[in-house]
Amino acid sequence: MNEPRTTHFGYQTVDEAEKAARVAGVFHSVAGRYDLMNDLMSVGLHRAWKTFTVAQAAVRPGMKVLDVAGGTGDLARAFARRVGPQGEVWLTDINWSMLTVGRDRMVDDGFLQPAVQCDAEKLPFPDGYFDRVTVAFGLRNMTQKDVALAEMARVLAPGGRLYVLEFSKVWRPLAPLYDLYSFSVLPRLGRRVAGDAESYRYLAESIRMHPDQETLKSMLEAAGLVRVRYYNLSAGVVALHEGWKP
Repeated sequence: MNEPRTTHFGYQTVDEAEKAARVAGVFHSVAGRYDLMNDLMSVGLHRAWKTFTVAQAAVRPGMKVLDVAGGTGDLARAFARRVGPQGEVWLTDINWSMLTVGRDRMVDDGFLQPAVQCDAEKLPFPDGYFDRVTVAFGLRNMTQKDVALAEMARVLAPGGRLYVLEFSKVWRPLAPLYDLYSFSVLPRLGRRVAGDAESYRYLAESIRMHPDQETLKSMLEAAGLVRVRYYNLSAGVVALHEGWKP
């Protein structure tokens, strides 16, 4: 009899089948104040990181863009402004609470683009459909990251690009201060603003368990992407990885 496969949920080891449900619980809990907490936690820097990602993606009118684990839709809305009426931007997320917020904000901004609840490890799109695929602060929550990256590569058209914006390995001299902030300040902030300390403790732990810059670069290459490179942002607190579909 095969042993159940395990993975990480923060610092805990859990069955793979359990992780998705536990991550869902985190994001159901924080969806309503997700953007406010992002502003507070990053002192507004998450907006600059996303702006940089949008600039690097160089989306043009008529393109087809997939935003995986797009949450409240920051990237999707920015791309929708660029693709024009002939283009497509698909906002997806596995979590209905987050997707609902993102879909409503797209509509409020006048963008009638599709929003789809789906698992990044089983994307419901044909091979080679998209010119750009992005995932911002979502990859570290996925159970099988390699499977998700392979799926994102699969739906990219030849010459298309994947962009992964994610927390990463901070510059070593800053690590003690960053740890103090992550494990002392963040949970308290989560409790006061969102009424949820545990979800933000999970956030800090999940960042530490996520692959570092070079490891993630190798994972993109293993998914079949080429010319893979990354940009360290804010001293490595965040990194943007870029890979091309040959």
